Amino acid sequence: MKRILIRSGKSPFRVATREEFIQQDLIGTNSGNLLFSDAAHKILLTDRTEVTSNGLRTDSSAKRAQQINEEYDVFVVPLANAFRPTFRPALDRLSALIEQLTIPVVVLGVGAQAGDDYDTERLQAIEPSVKRFMRAVLERSASVGVRGELTASYLRELGFREVETIGCPSMFLHGDTFPRPRDPAPFSADSRIAINLSAQANRVGDLVGLARNAHERFPLLTYYAQNLVDAETLFWGDTSAASGDHDALPRRLTHPLLRENKVRVPLDPRTWLDELSTYDFSYGTRIHGNIAALLAGTPAVVLAHDSRTLELCRYFGIPHRMLAGLPADIHPEELYTQADFGGLLDGHKERFDRFTAFLDKNSLENTFTHGDGGAAFDARLNALDLPPSVEVWDGSDDGALRYRISRLREQLVENRALADRHITTLTKTNKELQKQLAKMQKQLTATEKRIAGIEKRAAIRVGSAIRRRIGKVRPSA
Repeated sequence: MKRILIRSGKSPFRVATREEFIQQDLIGTNSGNLLFSDAAHKILLTDRTEVTSNGLRTDSSAKRAQQINEEYDVFVVPLANAFRPTFRPALDRLSALIEQLTIPVVVLGVGAQAGDDYDTERLQAIEPSVKRFMRAVLERSASVGVRGELTASYLRELGFREVETIGCPSMFLHGDTFPRPRDPAPFSADSRIAINLSAQANRVGDLVGLARNAHERFPLLTYYAQNLVDAETLFWGDTSAASGDHDALPRRLTHPLLRENKVRVPLDPRTWLDELSTYDFSYGTRIHGNIAALLAGTPAVVLAHDSRTLELCRYFGIPHRMLAGLPADIHPEELYTQADFGGLLDGHKERFDRFTAFLDKNSLENTFTHGDGGAAFDARLNALDLPPSVEVWDGSDDGALRYRISRLREQLVENRALADRHITTLTKTNKELQKQLAKMQKQLTATEKRIAGIEKRAAIRVGSAIRRRIGKVRPSA
């Protein structure tokens, strides 16, 4: 039995509550993380393997490294756009852990974060961290699996040749077959449309206009958000902005989409796919939001705005349009009619074979070649009562009132303790400042006395000098 430790927010078989997802951040700030980590878990689980989740918060202590070396045979690390400045501290902690491991380490689908022009100049500052990570991994594996062409080129420019383009594990959730997207009914006001947008893409395109036009056209529209902050807004019913901007993305309860309860944040990938399977079409800037739709058989088009979305679309043949310059009033029907799903479907088997060859090279079996094709995994998952996507809390007793009250009380105690610490610090600081002020006042007084003394002596000397001069010029009697 090969014991595999996998970096993921949680095991696919852990039934977590909404409260646990939010408080413990099991999605790693983004629901898309669970989609590819759950897929990796399924792919690697066979009769001869045991897969355990390590969590996303890296403990790089010597004690944890020793425990991993003793209890596991391989550490598998599915990653997304990890080569980006904001991820550098986490990447360094991961490198620190890997450097202490004596077992193999296999990276699945790491990516570099750049603009849609593939310019990696902004990554120069993190090159030392990237090189450290790559060296640590390659000392413990045959090669590193990357998401697409940009990342492969970037790493080769840094001097690493043991790099293989394998895409993202999420696309191989169903093995060497990929669901053929259903033909949607003629687009109309009755069409069920799912839209997904990422705030950072607002620098590239008019997301506000896209959301507004979609909302006006389709009464049955659902906006699928993916970030932890969105889940918190829905769960807590945050009304901190009494008069929100209706033109902004739905982050305030005053936004029409939130007022009409048309916003969802998915938690478990299984329920996410089940929900999306009921829609006619999906589109937006979220790469995994649209991959989830495609895996559910729903046609989808990605609005690519950076390298992380673009290189995956190009590698897998996912229909996409560049967000830059895209009209805000683009009709989803136009996106669908211009979409070509041929490359996605026709090339999937070859890409899957490339992915499994990478696993073979790194001594990892997969359920589709060496197991039951994921049948046991799916059966076990289907037997669980997994939570649906989070929706707007209407203030009623939804079973989480006790948690909300308890959590608010905890936060009150925490805030009071923090306030007390600040007051103590300020008091100590104030006393110290008073001492310094008194010392400065004393020094100032002494200086003033010295100046007065100097002035007095100077006046005496000047007076004496004047009298002497007067004496010299005064005529004799």
